[in-house]
Amino acid sequence: MSHQTIATKPIAGQKPGTSGLRKKTRVFMGPHYLENFVQAIFDVVGAAGKCFVLGGDGRFFNAEAAQVILRMAAANGAARVIVGQGAVLSTPAASHLIRLNQTDGGIIMSASHNPGGLDEDFGVKFNMSNGGPAPEAVTEAMYKRTTEIEAYQIWQGQDLDLGRLGRQHLGAMIVDVVDPVADYAALMESLFDFKAIAEMFAGGFAMRMDSMSAVTGPYAVEILQNRLGAAAGTVINAQALPDFGGLHPDPNPTWAKALMDEMFSPDAPDFGAASDGDGDRNMVVGRGIYVSPSDSLAVLAANAHLAPAYASGIAGVARSMPTSAAADRVARALGVESFETPTGWKFFGNLLDAGRVTICGEESFGTGSDHVREKDGLWAVLLWLNILAVRKQSVAQILAEHWATYGRNYYSRHDFEAIASDKADAMMAALRQSLPSLIGHQIEGMQIAAADDFAYTDPVDGSISRAQGVRIVFADDSRIVLRLSGTGTQGATLRLYLERYVAGPQGLDLEPQQALAAIIRAAHALAGIESFTGRQAPDVIT
Repeated sequence: MSHQTIATKPIAGQKPGTSGLRKKTRVFMGPHYLENFVQAIFDVVGAAGKCFVLGGDGRFFNAEAAQVILRMAAANGAARVIVGQGAVLSTPAASHLIRLNQTDGGIIMSASHNPGGLDEDFGVKFNMSNGGPAPEAVTEAMYKRTTEIEAYQIWQGQDLDLGRLGRQHLGAMIVDVVDPVADYAALMESLFDFKAIAEMFAGGFAMRMDSMSAVTGPYAVEILQNRLGAAAGTVINAQALPDFGGLHPDPNPTWAKALMDEMFSPDAPDFGAASDGDGDRNMVVGRGIYVSPSDSLAVLAANAHLAPAYASGIAGVARSMPTSAAADRVARALGVESFETPTGWKFFGNLLDAGRVTICGEESFGTGSDHVREKDGLWAVLLWLNILAVRKQSVAQILAEHWATYGRNYYSRHDFEAIASDKADAMMAALRQSLPSLIGHQIEGMQIAAADDFAYTDPVDGSISRAQGVRIVFADDSRIVLRLSGTGTQGATLRLYLERYVAGPQGLDLEPQQALAAIIRAAHALAGIESFTGRQAPDVIT
């Protein structure tokens, strides 16, 4: 085994998005590609004498990439790496291990909810010592480093046996292979009333959990079936596969159609849930009723006190700007702070670290709390189960009572995928240019009260993030938001967010697309979606 310095040259396009660097798997497998980016990480954060966590969602190339990263960590002087068995860790479990072991950060190999396989997607991101994704200043420094890199450091030698629990060595570096599930499951047991949930299952409560052949399968089986006593077979698609069994591991009504069909069937179980590729997203469904992520965040915030970890109340609530304002209404009623941040979980980190908020959420099926610094799919499912166990009501009853109390924010997201980037950019540029003239404008019988390009000043560190998405707000608090997503790997994805507030008591039980019909027409007209992109209808509706 020998330490080598390998000459290299910058590779264009290694710019991390909101959740690290994501590209096609074949791109990551190309000469020097992974190595250049990993060296840029170590050059920016420093590796000498430090301890890191390493794991990924088990997708294709996960195991091979882990060996490269370990050899590079050793060559860059890291003292210790804690790695999940088989190089697997869910993203929230990795965040927990960083915090539990007080490491200097961690490297997570995942493209989250994107498909996996040789011809699909791969990703790498760095999480800081608080367990959260690296902030923009750090990812920008990593990108800058990739543009000037001339060499990387790596040990050449035999692969480690990452299937074997326990301590190994790579040069002078310690490698501790740990059970990926045990510490995370113990954390969940400390947060929730497992006794009450287990009694609910013992009383005949039925659930279906679709792990989408992704990383949460072993976590869900251990927690739901082994510890809480849910029936065998409660967790489906429980075996994590490198290509997610050909599934698109994104827990929404489109990609989790089999679960939706079951939950709306005559023999539906009481509760349904799904999680994504790396375990940080969740979808929640009741018997015959879908829970939008924005409503889920609001319901969890309103009822968190029913779980032991949050019994004394919550400090505040934060949501991403495109997420509906339903959670804001709960915060006002509770007398706690609420925050509107740009898209990207890293923006919640400062608020969580400062104790300003306890619960956070995004409309893109991500919810979490201050127990880790990532969104956490199973955490959200368990909080729902805790609430159901205490309230002894159905999901439909809980939603109906919530809307009767707070009103209803009808909400939907329309995704237009793989649009030519130049067309998407031209559309957004034209829309931004039109914003000053829109205020006071009437469309579809509604008056536009405000229109801007969202900018955020972090209340903790004062950092400013600009051009985070176009907001068009109507006089009745209805909203249209448009932004281009940074989580795909080809072309541009236009995300159109639609929201209409109904105070009640009438009009609280409409079908969402019907309730939003006028907002949808207004959005298409104001942005010129068809004329710029040629698209009349979205690829995915959530």
